[in-house]
Amino acid sequence: MDRTDDSLIALRRILRATELYERDLATAAGVSPATLRVMQIVQMKGGSATPKALATQMGVSQATITGLVDKLVKSGMAHRAQSETDRRQINVLLTEAGRRTLARAPDALQQRFVREFERLEDWEQAQLLSSLERVAAMLDARDIDASPVLTVGALTTDKTEGKPAP
Repeated sequence: MDRTDDSLIALRRILRATELYERDLATAAGVSPATLRVMQIVQMKGGSATPKALATQMGVSQATITGLVDKLVKSGMAHRAQSETDRRQINVLLTEAGRRTLARAPDALQQRFVREFERLEDWEQAQLLSSLERVAAMLDARDIDASPVLTVGALTTDKTEGKPAP
């Protein structure tokens, strides 16, 4: 095998790990990586967060957060409540079912990556980041909206029609 094949195999392994994690997460906790991340952020913020804060931290649009929160509300894992300090503001809060789901969810794939990445020497982190950015550029993916959530599903919506992005 040559380096081209080896690099394609490595990319496929990364994609496959992401797919397998999504399947394990859905089986264990019944949520997607993106909805799990929303729940984690709400919990980190003391049990309540605004959609704007969630969108900012995840690096996605508020429309995307609205869709993710809608799923959590529909499944009974979160609810929306009007802010007591600003009546114009809506907060997202976890329900007891949401807290239980969060407690039983497996370690997020990106958390595993972060742990291992932070163990690397500074020069190794810089080299890996540079290589990953080069791979993204090679795949013409520089301008794709992305958040630090390792998932294979779409996180963004088509802003003109509110449909999942292709």
